[in-house]
Amino acid sequence: VTVAEYMREALTNPAQGYYTRRGGIGESGDFITSPEISQVFGELIGIWYISEWMAMGKPSSFQLVELGPGRGTLTEDILRVFHQLASVLSKCDVSVHLVEVSPKLSEIQARMLTGGKVQPNPEDSPAYMEGISKTGIPIFWYRGIQDVPPGYSFYLAHEFFDALPIHKFQRTEKGWREVLVDIDPEVPEQLRFVLSPSSTPATENFIQPEETRDHVEVCPEAGAIVQRLACRIEKDGGAALVADYGHDGTKTDTFRGFRNHKLHDVLSAPGTADLTADVDFSYLRKMTQERTTTLGPIKQREFLKNMGIDLRLQVLLQNSHDTATREQLLHSYDMLMNPEKMGDCFNFFAMLPHQRVVHPDKKDKPESKSPLPPVAGFNELLMK
Repeated sequence: VTVAEYMREALTNPAQGYYTRRGGIGESGDFITSPEISQVFGELIGIWYISEWMAMGKPSSFQLVELGPGRGTLTEDILRVFHQLASVLSKCDVSVHLVEVSPKLSEIQARMLTGGKVQPNPEDSPAYMEGISKTGIPIFWYRGIQDVPPGYSFYLAHEFFDALPIHKFQRTEKGWREVLVDIDPEVPEQLRFVLSPSSTPATENFIQPEETRDHVEVCPEAGAIVQRLACRIEKDGGAALVADYGHDGTKTDTFRGFRNHKLHDVLSAPGTADLTADVDFSYLRKMTQERTTTLGPIKQREFLKNMGIDLRLQVLLQNSHDTATREQLLHSYDMLMNPEKMGDCFNFFAMLPHQRVVHPDKKDKPESKSPLPPVAGFNELLMK
């Protein structure tokens, strides 16, 4: 089977898939994500969306759409910021739309975000579940992004693309070959990697003619989702923020497994470990097909610094009176910002409508238009 089929089975098989069965996020699980480390992470992302909403002239409503929301921690932190800045958003109609395939995770999200105040929807409705957040914002759950209603939307994909199935390719003397997963004939209960004997449909379709690397990972599903986001942003407005492990088309072999916070052999005991591969942001950029402007990828520590994390940390330290809390704050800041930890391996990437960064009529009368506000995070956030 292709690596993509193997990954899809190992992660989302209805009976034995890793995400469908358990999905180990957090201290006790197999991996830990930024929002689980510090509330500041989600708060700054919430501020990013508000800053973009203001820069775009404060539309009367927006949807916050999160892809693969984990336990709902990030959405909860963002909603807290929206609540704290309720006076700013008072005339805006906000709703939350979560794209989640795992029944187990959607239950956890519902408990965290609504305190369990949710109801299942009839089969024929696009959302399979809906509820009201603790701060009174309507929340809807969907199986796919195509089910989310159109409209002005802010999209969020935090550690979402890295779990989508990848195809792996190797350059050989006979041209490109796809890396496949096979049973080892010597040891029948073990799996091994092999090269396809000839080129496969994936080698024909997914390798860019200008490719210079010898080993390439391509995630067609990520490409399809980015195309869909780009079409929506072009048509309805809004923005997308992607935060993930990744590179800008430079890395080769990044496919790996995690179990109990340790690296795990991707081919052993499928379904018991999280499988992941770095996101190729150069591929995402190509897949927008220039329907949107893209910014980044920039390193997580740069993005958070631009968003004012240092100021936020100072405020939290001043307000915390016990040593344990202060230590926790400093420890989580270090996890997020230290280049050796998450600071450098995580990247932020944004998709915005072209008119957000270039005035449509700039060419004709350059002097008549006021300058567009810079995009926070990718430039320093202007503190007002």
